[in-house]
Amino acid sequence: MNRAQDERACIREAMDRLLAGQATVSNGSFTAALAAEAGVHRMALYKRHSDLKNEFDERGRTETQQVPETEKQLRTTVAKLKKTIANQRAELEELHQLVTRLTPASAVLTQKREPPTDPDATPHNVIPFRPPTT
Repeated sequence: MNRAQDERACIREAMDRLLAGQATVSNGSFTAALAAEAGVHRMALYKRHSDLKNEFDERGRTETQQVPETEKQLRTTVAKLKKTIANQRAELEELHQLVTRLTPASAVLTQKREPPTDPDATPHNVIPFRPPTT
């Protein structure tokens, strides 16, 4: 047997022990215990034997009904992000409605009012503050 096959055999045995709740080397937690229990470096597990790491995570979910800590953290983050997106969409809708209401008011306020050129165009019940200059 070569070194990689030995590592894989050790990892599989460690998987079985951890899933059975009979950890001998590690504390039995599912976060980083597989590499410690198998006696291999953690990076070897993630780089060379990622298929076994994924298999362990899947077996852990199905056999022990446990969710890995990283998955819990990701689910929490996703929930927070979804809430943030919903809040931002509501805020954007509110701002859109505000712009829709303020646009006509802005147009009226910025429109230049020119005095009437024909003095007879002014109604007779309106008294100007200043007499028209001619």
